[in-house]
Amino acid sequence: MMNFIKAFYNDEDGAVTVDWVVLTAGIVVLGVAVGAKVAGGANAMADNIATELSTTTVPDITFGSGATAPTGG
Repeated sequence: MMNFIKAFYNDEDGAVTVDWVVLTAGIVVLGVAVGAKVAGGANAMADNIATELSTTTVPDITFGSGATAPTGG
């Protein structure tokens, strides 16, 4: 029984696992934080692009035969 207790006390496999779990958790938290920060800017940029596209007018183009290009909508 004493040998089992000594072997259990000296076993360091669990410590390595704890290290990897802590490092992985840190990386995940960092990734979520960066993703949240980037998402806000990306959404603002998408809104700006949508506003610009919705307020831009496309001029009618007259072709050689007198037909005009479709204006959409």
